[in-house]
Amino acid sequence: MIHKHKDEAGGKQSCCALDEKTDTKTDDDVGCCSSHGEPENHSDDGHDHDHSNYSQSVFGMFVPSIISLVVLLIALLFDNFFPQSWFSGWVRIAWYIIAYLPVGFPVFKEALEAIKKREIFTEFLLMTIATLGAFYIGEYPEGVAVMLFYAVGEVFQTLAVQRAKSNIKFLLDQRPDTATVMEGENAISKKASEITIGEIIQLKPGEKLALDGKLLSDTASFNTAVLTGESKPDTKQKDATVLAGMINLNTVVLVEVTTAYTDSKLSKILEMVQDATAKKAPTELFIRKFAKIYTPVVVFLAIGICLLPMLFVENYDFNDWLYRALIFLVISCPCALVISIPLGYFGGIGAASKNGILFKGSNFLDLMASVQVIVMDKTGTLTKGVFKVQKVVAVGILEADLVKYTAALETKSTHPVGTAIIEYAKGSEKNTTVTDVEEIAGHGLKGKVDGNEILAGNIKLIKKFNISYDPEIDNTPFTIIVIAINQKYAGYFLIADEIKEDAKEAVQSLHKINIKTIMLSGDKQAVVSAIAKELNIDQAFGDLLPENKIQKVEELKKQNLRIAFVGDGVNDAPVVALADAGIAMGGLGSDATIETADIVIQNDQPTKIFTAINIGRKTKQIVWQNIGLAFTVKAIVLVLGAGGLATMWEAVFADVGVALLAILNAVRIQRMKF
Repeated sequence: MIHKHKDEAGGKQSCCALDEKTDTKTDDDVGCCSSHGEPENHSDDGHDHDHSNYSQSVFGMFVPSIISLVVLLIALLFDNFFPQSWFSGWVRIAWYIIAYLPVGFPVFKEALEAIKKREIFTEFLLMTIATLGAFYIGEYPEGVAVMLFYAVGEVFQTLAVQRAKSNIKFLLDQRPDTATVMEGENAISKKASEITIGEIIQLKPGEKLALDGKLLSDTASFNTAVLTGESKPDTKQKDATVLAGMINLNTVVLVEVTTAYTDSKLSKILEMVQDATAKKAPTELFIRKFAKIYTPVVVFLAIGICLLPMLFVENYDFNDWLYRALIFLVISCPCALVISIPLGYFGGIGAASKNGILFKGSNFLDLMASVQVIVMDKTGTLTKGVFKVQKVVAVGILEADLVKYTAALETKSTHPVGTAIIEYAKGSEKNTTVTDVEEIAGHGLKGKVDGNEILAGNIKLIKKFNISYDPEIDNTPFTIIVIAINQKYAGYFLIADEIKEDAKEAVQSLHKINIKTIMLSGDKQAVVSAIAKELNIDQAFGDLLPENKIQKVEELKKQNLRIAFVGDGVNDAPVVALADAGIAMGGLGSDATIETADIVIQNDQPTKIFTAINIGRKTKQIVWQNIGLAFTVKAIVLVLGAGGLATMWEAVFADVGVALLAILNAVRIQRMKF
């Protein structure tokens, strides 16, 4: 159906074909309205609209149908229950014309506009011919009823499309209009769009952050559901990055703005979601092309049904065969297909957004539904990308003392491994005296802690000082910091990148649906193999440069496998672009990878890969259910109509009824839990 909205530049009315029934200009703005000219009532900035005004707008969309229904019911009463002598001849015809015009004129107008654009065979023309034909043969009530039910179906279709697109936008466009800015000791309210980088925002409990920034307060807990789909609180420490849309949960905090309003991560996500509906799935594109061929074919078939029997049928009655042809036209209207299929994909994108997954186009829903291999980066995708102490082994000394002495020495280093040991010590090193610190390049540190000589470094450091140690640690694939105290081996720290809590569950879920898993990493092969074994990943390749990752993906593509690649770093961007479906971890992922990716997982959880595939498969299933339903019912009633066994009422069900059933089936995906 054709929707109208105001052009932002000059208020000029333009058209957009949300359901692609015609080739008119497509505009995926949520603020479109129905073919009856009633706009969906969104505020200019895309925020939540006034529900009272919205209700009035919806009621306004039904007004023409209500008027038509009332006039039609009165006419049916005069015809069948309370006959009136004056209700006959031209008076009766005029009465039915009055009932017809509120719903018929907009459709007739759209048919003319389409013809002017050389789009002759549209559903508007089909319905106009069918209903005017019914008037011609004297079936006035049926002519009005067909157009009335069609108009009501159109309104419901419009509302369903608007609701689906509004849900997508509402899930993401959660930026408040204003924010409280600190100017010295004064707190003033300011429009979010006018706040500049470097200004300080005061955020009270329960308030949403309007712009991306850096947390200045020591700690704060946020609800990040709008960005990640997860409702559990996320605690941030001082200097941590906080994003627009997060809700402060506990105490008043201060945030320094680091990104302009229009450049915030939420703004970029919203922009990508709005662009997503422009990228059509193959099924949508097929239906669009099919409708262009299908509609003129049924028009000519209808003409044949009406005229050809005069060559073969005795006692040929033109009006009888015209009636059959009109029924055929009503049934053949492709509403159910061209509205329910895009709506199914809108629903899939909306359901994904609700689960913290952004699909940049409905075509990627189809891709994920058929993916056969998931190729994953290690760091930042399956692991947290943060070094942590996984194990401490103390020999001839208390573990607490080993941790204290080593952490004290590591305070003189800036190496990430040293930072991991300091974090593990939790401040126990603060009451120590550190002197004579020497950094031995490529080996580690040497120094004195509380008068004890401490060596902390790799195995080469211990060997350099000819200190004997446990040879078993030579076989450990992970990073080992060996400690010697006063020239005697004292134990070691095993340090590794921490595996994400749901990584193993993610791999198990993928295996359950027969998807092969492969891990690619620049880390050393021993580490990669150890993690792959722990997670039960099918294949793992380490020691890879970015170009090596590309080669591996190209090798897989040569096997005609449908591949999705999941990554987060800048070096993953080329591989993300090469894969059939590129998936980026959007929470910690680099902007380059997120921009390149086809799908973005907002909360960095590997289990969302399975969720994305599940949503893609469910969406495709619903779309094909609707195609099967529409074709089956229409085929049956078409045959009955051509044989004179179906009336206009069956035709209405085959068109409007099936369309409404398909719409209800399409929108249910947004209510599913994944």
